[in-house]
Amino acid sequence: MQLRHAISILVAALVACAATPAGATAEYDYGADEYVIIDGGLSRDTRTSLAAHADPGGGNFHVWLMAEPAHRKVAMLDAIGDDNNLDTKANAYHAEWSTDSRHVAVSWRRERHALQLNLYVIEKDRPHLITGPSLFHDVAGRDIGKDDDIRRGSPSIEWRTANRFVLRERMLLMTTDAGFAGRLGRFARIAERHEGGRFLVEFSAVADCVLAAGRRYRIAALRPGPFGDADGW
Repeated sequence: MQLRHAISILVAALVACAATPAGATAEYDYGADEYVIIDGGLSRDTRTSLAAHADPGGGNFHVWLMAEPAHRKVAMLDAIGDDNNLDTKANAYHAEWSTDSRHVAVSWRRERHALQLNLYVIEKDRPHLITGPSLFHDVAGRDIGKDDDIRRGSPSIEWRTANRFVLRERMLLMTTDAGFAGRLGRFARIAERHEGGRFLVEFSAVADCVLAAGRRYRIAALRPGPFGDADGW
């Protein structure tokens, strides 16, 4: 998967969909003109919001930028749709707005055990994707691939200022590579040893990030994150 297209990783979704059992699908039948604000979707200045809408049966799902308080549809967010989502219910999607209400992170389940996290900037009433490196890529020197056996994880963003945020990535990966955790240094540990020479490796990283020109962000400081009981993620 290309993590440089957006901040997105295939990991278990327990944070953004805490109200939804991991194996269940959160569905909703929208009215023709019904746009429901997602969890945390109202911007801090209350002038804009993010709202979900789909056709009858759940097809043609999208998240939209809305003008408030009129709740008027403005523009569709790219990279959220039928090809990468599992749920259609609005509260299965979570938004984190920056302090100036010009940037927002959106997270949702793209598969039953997969969370995607995208970052957007609002410019002239239009949302645009912000790109940048994943923490796993910065540590491992490669992106998460389709052959990686991801069992659980949790990416998240916490805004500190209008242009600075903390990015956290935690995940559990099953591997037969006994040296995998060691090559990641202080960013990984072997959480469990399984039969057949398999190892459950926990990866955890935290980074201070800064928004940059060209709708990108850069990592200013990278450090190991906490380890612990994955059931509490």
